[in-house]
Amino acid sequence: MKEAVLYEKLAHLSVHCYLCNHHCRIANQQFGFCGVRQNLEGVLYTYAYGNVVAAHIDPVEKKPLYHFLPGSNSFSIATLGCNFRCAFCQNWEISQQSFKSGSNIGEEEFSPSDIAQEASRSGCRSVSYTYTEPTIFFEYAYETAQAAQAKGLRNIFVTNGYMTKECVNMIKPYLDAANVDLKFFSDESYKKICAGSLSPVLDSIRLMKELGIWVEITTLIIPGENDSRDELSAIAHFIAGIDKGTPWHVSRFHPDYKFNKYAITPDSTLKEALSIGLEAGLDFIYIGNASGWGSDTFCPFCKKLLIKREYFNIMEYNIKENKCIYCGAKVPGEFGY
Repeated sequence: MKEAVLYEKLAHLSVHCYLCNHHCRIANQQFGFCGVRQNLEGVLYTYAYGNVVAAHIDPVEKKPLYHFLPGSNSFSIATLGCNFRCAFCQNWEISQQSFKSGSNIGEEEFSPSDIAQEASRSGCRSVSYTYTEPTIFFEYAYETAQAAQAKGLRNIFVTNGYMTKECVNMIKPYLDAANVDLKFFSDESYKKICAGSLSPVLDSIRLMKELGIWVEITTLIIPGENDSRDELSAIAHFIAGIDKGTPWHVSRFHPDYKFNKYAITPDSTLKEALSIGLEAGLDFIYIGNASGWGSDTFCPFCKKLLIKREYFNIMEYNIKENKCIYCGAKVPGEFGY
């Protein structure tokens, strides 16, 4: 166990956790909503520190990040737990486990310096905190990000965006990029399906952009839940209102977890989302989980092909010093393939 950050002590040995927007008030001996932070005699502890349940070398495009060090590998780690209860989660075997329920699925302990050293040794250019929600293992991610930065590595959060402004501000000096899941544009859907709410996610996206963290946004399109033209248009216009150069990843849904009887997202819906994004003025819209189309990057000015991708592999690259080699327009993001 390790003492948690971003909490305050209250009367009667209770505590207020303000790491994420559940703002749990936790009585003595009880756990927060996440199931990994426990109040013991008025001190909040995390069980997620160093207990790695997944560690892989992934293409950074798998996060997905298409405008941040494309073509590089990212050392990707996770621990148990989540502060959402998404009924469609595709990593539910680890995200929906918790220390509160006594889960132990063979996690291994690695220090932050162990992770940074292994990432550097394996030739990765970044460390990604992913698969489950990095906010839940924030203390571990924070110290690992410090160790990674000291070795010249970049840091990436793949997140549901439900962290508080205090959390975002604390990680900001070490966090270079984030992919934020914007799952719905309906507070009711967030509450019903994820046990969360919409506005804190929007606030996190705005704050990350203001702080200079590179942001890309992913929406998993679930038939019958968030695939209406109105909802997709609302998401696209929200992104465009912040920055039209922010990439929007529109991903195909596959049945999983409690949504195992839902249909797969048809191509027609993905193409409609692409059209909606373009109508909203977005410069970069990508289609995820669809083979053979929707993953290439084009210059928004001269319309020439900048990056051709097959799966997560770069087949053609026409960016130099963050500029289109054809017309010289600046391409938002961080390149250098």
